[in-house]
Amino acid sequence: MMDPVSRRSVTLRASATLVLCVALAGCTRDIREPIPQDVPPRPGALLPPIDVDGPGRTATQLVDWAAGVSDSTGISTTALEAYGYAAAVMARSQPGCGIAWTTIAGIAGVESRHGTYRGASVAADGTVAPVIRGIPLDGGPGVAEIPDTDGGAMDGDPVHDRAMGPLQFIPETWQRWGVDANGDGVIDPDNIDDAALTAARYLCARGGDLTTADGWRAALTAYNLSVPYLLDVRDRANTYATRSLP
Repeated sequence: MMDPVSRRSVTLRASATLVLCVALAGCTRDIREPIPQDVPPRPGALLPPIDVDGPGRTATQLVDWAAGVSDSTGISTTALEAYGYAAAVMARSQPGCGIAWTTIAGIAGVESRHGTYRGASVAADGTVAPVIRGIPLDGGPGVAEIPDTDGGAMDGDPVHDRAMGPLQFIPETWQRWGVDANGDGVIDPDNIDDAALTAARYLCARGGDLTTADGWRAALTAYNLSVPYLLDVRDRANTYATRSLP
């Protein structure tokens, strides 16, 4: 996921993210038909009330909700807790946004298979290991050239930037938008709690009211300027919504 600073960089970086999506997550549709084609995607199973300001990893308050949704969607309980917590935080901090957990899940499904790409797994504290890194953004065929912005400290590449973690942020975007969501005092792109809330913040800032079709599309095209990507996220999100309901 890239942070555009100009129209040209939006196009280049979105193209890079699409290549990352294809190379990293495959962008395959592991979903069953028929599925709704609503935009924005349906919100899915209603989140129970939680105290978003609780100590530590407060996303665990959603464990019972997540366990039920996990059975029907195939997403891990820990990942669902992260998506639900991110949506709950935004509902309190930016009620005009209206982002649903299903949208965050749709993106994470495309980007990293919910933190499980290439044998990675999500620990109980939300840490994804082994770390997930995208291809070097070196200007190769179909790839934007983004010179290193972090000295390789975050993405492990001192020459070119790479997308990081379960939501695939590049270092400069993470440095601007990253947030600690699990209360461990570390803002970590390889933690699914931190990554999910960071993605939610970014999407709300870019799209405004995500309960509208225009707002949702604006948010998704800021995340990745690709119609196939948008449709893939939409389809996954609607599928998770449909499966999560009784």
